[in-house]
Amino acid sequence: MGYATAADYTAYTGQAGPADIERRLERASERVDELLFASIYPTDDAGMPTRPEDADAMKRASCAQAAWTIAVGDEFGVASAFKSVSIGSVRLDRGGSGDAPPPRYSPDASSILRRAGLLPGYILDGSVW
Repeated sequence: MGYATAADYTAYTGQAGPADIERRLERASERVDELLFASIYPTDDAGMPTRPEDADAMKRASCAQAAWTIAVGDEFGVASAFKSVSIGSVRLDRGGSGDAPPPRYSPDASSILRRAGLLPGYILDGSVW
């Protein structure tokens, strides 16, 4: 069960998502769950947050994560395994310093969760901050 719906995504981004937005929001909710590992907040029997402010932060973070993966074109985080990627006539080279992979998580999603007090510490995903 995800934290956001297609309607939430449209309200958050101001634009309709792609045809598979519900599936992408499910995947984004999985990334949010990874960010929330070891976080403490009240939940119901299904594991969903019971405080409205927590639910809202998780919904917005899921929308931000989905929008970010759509924008970068790497929903599954596989591009981090390659320095360059070519698809047809399109070639992408990973920039940045050293051999650090691109971040797995949307900076906006982690910021939303941090400001809501849901992230107790640092996020270590191998990226350079």
